Amino acid sequence: MNIITALAISIGALAAVATWLCLGTGLGLQVWALFIAWGSFYHTGGKTDGLSKSAINHLWGVAVAAVTLVIVGTVGGSVIVTSLIVGTSVVVLVLGAHLPLLATIPAAVYGYASTAAFCLLTGVAIGDAAAVAAAAGIVFISLLLGNLFGFVSEKLAGMLAKSA
Repeated sequence: MNIITALAISIGALAAVATWLCLGTGLGLQVWALFIAWGSFYHTGGKTDGLSKSAINHLWGVAVAAVTLVIVGTVGGSVIVTSLIVGTSVVVLVLGAHLPLLATIPAAVYGYASTAAFCLLTGVAIGDAAAVAAAAGIVFISLLLGNLFGFVSEKLAGMLAKSA
């Protein structure tokens, strides 16, 4: 079997499991964040290296977004003030790439955007650090699981392609 067919089968089967895990367990995991991370795993090259790059940079993005949300929620103010806070936080996010561990900027952006989207779209009280931390934790766990699903799907596809 060719690798594309093997990937389609492994990703499809695991997508059903991932969806059930997010929607059928009451754990609060976010299927969309899991799928973003799954794509990020492959985007960063897959294998063990892609897994670590993607997950570590997701954590960085989640952390920067969470701090930013708390600051915005605490300071409040106009759209101009909020825009300047967000702009500054993105400068920090990207400057993290000076550290080799944080050099996968797209994965950091996925973590940042996922955290901001979840908090803002679900009505998390962004001035409440505990509420933001809890929401960020849900997002990060969802992202981490997405990376793990990517890793497993790659391994399964490799086994299916070899066996055919």
